[in-house]
Amino acid sequence: MYYGEQNDGAYMEQEEEWEREGLLDPAWEKQQRKTFTAWCNSHLRKAGTQIEEIEEDFRQGLKLMLLLEVISGEQLPKPDKGRMRFHKIANVNKALDFIESKGVKLVSIGPEEIVDGNVKMTLGMIWTIILRFAIQDISVEELSAKEGLLLWCQRKTSPYRNVNVQNFHLSFKDGLAFCALIHRHRPDLIDYSKLSKDNPLENLNTAFDVAEKHLDIPRMLDAEDMVNSAKPDERSVMTYVSAYYHAFSGAQQAETAANRICKVLKVNQENERLMEEYERMASDLLEWIKRTTPWLENRTTDNTLPGTQSKLEEFREYRRKHKPPKLEEKAKLETVFNTLQTRLRLSNRPAYLPTEGKMVSDIAKAWKGLEFAEKGFEDWLLSELQRLERLDHLAQKFKHKCDIHEEWAHGKEDMLQSTDYKKCRLNELKAFKKKHEAFESDLAAHQDRVEQIAAIAQELNALEYHDAPAVNARCQRICDQWDVLGTLTQKRRVALDEAERIMERIDQLHLEFAKRAAPFNNWMDGAKEDLVDMFIVHTTEEIQGLIDAHEQFKQTLGEADKEFNAIIGLVNEVQKIGMQYEITGASVNPYTTLSAQDIANKWTEVRQLVPKRDGVLQQEMIRQQNNERLRLQFAKKANTVGQWIERHLDHLVSISLQSGSLENTLTQFKSFDTEVHQYKPNIDELERYNQEVQEAMIFENRHTQYTMESLRVGWEQLLTAIARNINETENQVLTRDAKGITDEMMEEFRKSFVHFDKRRSRRLTPKEFKACLISLGFNIGGDYQGDAELQKMMAIVDPNGTGFVTFEAFLDFMTRETTDTDTAEQVMQSFKILSGDQPYITAEILRRELPPDQAEYCIARMAPYKGPDAVPGALDYSSFSTALYGESDL
Repeated sequence: MYYGEQNDGAYMEQEEEWEREGLLDPAWEKQQRKTFTAWCNSHLRKAGTQIEEIEEDFRQGLKLMLLLEVISGEQLPKPDKGRMRFHKIANVNKALDFIESKGVKLVSIGPEEIVDGNVKMTLGMIWTIILRFAIQDISVEELSAKEGLLLWCQRKTSPYRNVNVQNFHLSFKDGLAFCALIHRHRPDLIDYSKLSKDNPLENLNTAFDVAEKHLDIPRMLDAEDMVNSAKPDERSVMTYVSAYYHAFSGAQQAETAANRICKVLKVNQENERLMEEYERMASDLLEWIKRTTPWLENRTTDNTLPGTQSKLEEFREYRRKHKPPKLEEKAKLETVFNTLQTRLRLSNRPAYLPTEGKMVSDIAKAWKGLEFAEKGFEDWLLSELQRLERLDHLAQKFKHKCDIHEEWAHGKEDMLQSTDYKKCRLNELKAFKKKHEAFESDLAAHQDRVEQIAAIAQELNALEYHDAPAVNARCQRICDQWDVLGTLTQKRRVALDEAERIMERIDQLHLEFAKRAAPFNNWMDGAKEDLVDMFIVHTTEEIQGLIDAHEQFKQTLGEADKEFNAIIGLVNEVQKIGMQYEITGASVNPYTTLSAQDIANKWTEVRQLVPKRDGVLQQEMIRQQNNERLRLQFAKKANTVGQWIERHLDHLVSISLQSGSLENTLTQFKSFDTEVHQYKPNIDELERYNQEVQEAMIFENRHTQYTMESLRVGWEQLLTAIARNINETENQVLTRDAKGITDEMMEEFRKSFVHFDKRRSRRLTPKEFKACLISLGFNIGGDYQGDAELQKMMAIVDPNGTGFVTFEAFLDFMTRETTDTDTAEQVMQSFKILSGDQPYITAEILRRELPPDQAEYCIARMAPYKGPDAVPGALDYSSFSTALYGESDL
């Protein structure tokens, strides 16, 4: 074998077989002669010479050495100038030695064959030179030279119809592949739409003519040979195609630079969109909190029970409909912020600092203030309901006692002011005196009721009853009247005492009736009042106490019945005496206004009120039992839901701490999120139970430690924690993939962080951070220098000076230490390539090389170039590149 081999042999794989075929095919030899000659002349013309016959013109070695100097740019040893054979061999040897010095091992090619004009050996040597200097450096995706050149052709021609490059012989035979390569890079030179697969000769000549005229690529192939050959020579085609590759390499470099710039600009544009979205969402949420908080802090009502209940329903409506969407907005806001910070870290940009007052911590602080106001508002509403219920009860009780008193007091002033005793007989006057004594007894008995009325009025004023003026006016009227009655009673007593000297006779039976009937009547009045007394209770124990008291009262009815019969017996005795002695008017009792019929009617009324009271108490017992059922219903569900939330909060922590791939952890989080959202009907059911409890005016529940408020907070914490963990894990996946971190590295970082996060707070103190870094192999000493190094690291991972290192900041720090990313210098270099190595760039170049939106993005933000070599419209891409990475201001 006479062809050359590079030391590593990579770009020469699979060539041995088709090389042997080349030795046997005269058509291939012809093609190689033409192609290699044209290729050599394309370089020799730079030195002002050329060759005619490849096997003859290289025999002396001089043009061979000149060719190598031109294509390598290096100086070869000075040639021997003699014309003898050994001079020629010496020159060819110098050329072959230079080829071998470039890493090419020549096999079976000696200087004698070249000097003797051996065609096969000469073509093999030229092919070795072409491989080394024209094809070897072509590298696409780390493939060998031949495969890399083939892949380049495939990528560039893939959009074109009737072109399918699979090799360097038949795939180029119809000429369309050559035309596609030219059109891809210079569409102005060829109208590809007019070409046909059926005109291979025309296609080939078109490509060869255009390449020679406009691209400075000489004709290295013959169109007729290509068409007529069953299988064109692969070496010849590769040599010619490599000239295309080198001709377009500048465009390829510009395309690569443009792609890099587009990638960086796209990152910045998306980051700016996320910043604007965050600012807008933060403003909207803070504005809503600002509008809502004063409403929750308002502690005024119309001081009525219906008005306060209406306000409670309005608060429930806020809880059900208005707050949940805002909670979702808050979670989305935090997700946008975390995603933005992750994208900024991954793209080597400085951390995003929101507008003053719109930090995530500001949002959290405002939200916490909202929830604090919310809790205080609900507590105040329930307290108001309890107070107003008691007020309503007291107002009704006040009215009832006032009605009874005013009914009793009706006409008493006229009676006390009457002078009828001046016109009566002596015995009648004495009766008037006794009657007045009975009234005084009655008056004293009513003292307690008046004091109760005044006490109730005072309590209504203390509790700020809404109709307090009317209560005070009625109470004042009763008290004023009571004072008048006291004064009038005293005056009448004095008058009767004055007349007592002439009052001698007294009817003992009437007097006894009056004395016993009045207390009994007062007792019945008290019993009636107690039997219709309104009450308010909150537990079955309290109502049971009232039932027990009523049962005790019922046990006294026997003695009362005996007293009733005794009093009626006195009346019967009077009637008996009157009938026996036929005394006129004997039945008229001068000592009391009470009659036997009054006592009997009232006694009947008392006995009828007893079973009614039984029914009222039993109804209240049923209501309290129903309230207890509601308490138990709520408590049972609350205990279940509360323990479920606590278990799932613990399980959420266990998922975040377990080992395994991030995808597996993310899948578990999302599955967990689905499970939790499916539990929402239980929360809704509990809310319904809580509403029933509140509507039943139940304020305490000894059967559970959970309140609806604490369960709402726990539920919202669980939802927020799940969303935060999903977002953090997605950002970790994004970080891992963008930085090229392996699962093993990510697992090691996570295990190290969790090991030193003793409080399970997902953040490390500077001391814990240092210990974690040391465990990962960092050398941080305990001296002053080590402290300074740690402070420098803390400034990177904790730029806001919170005193803690989050897992995201730790992960970003570790990826910076283990991976690489694009830099301002790389972007600057890309702009330099597009500008043709100029220190400035123009809008025309940007619009030609970049997509429209990204070109305009650059033009709008680039400052004018101020250098001495500036041209009109020159733009400064250097300051723009550094600004992209936060190193200066746009």
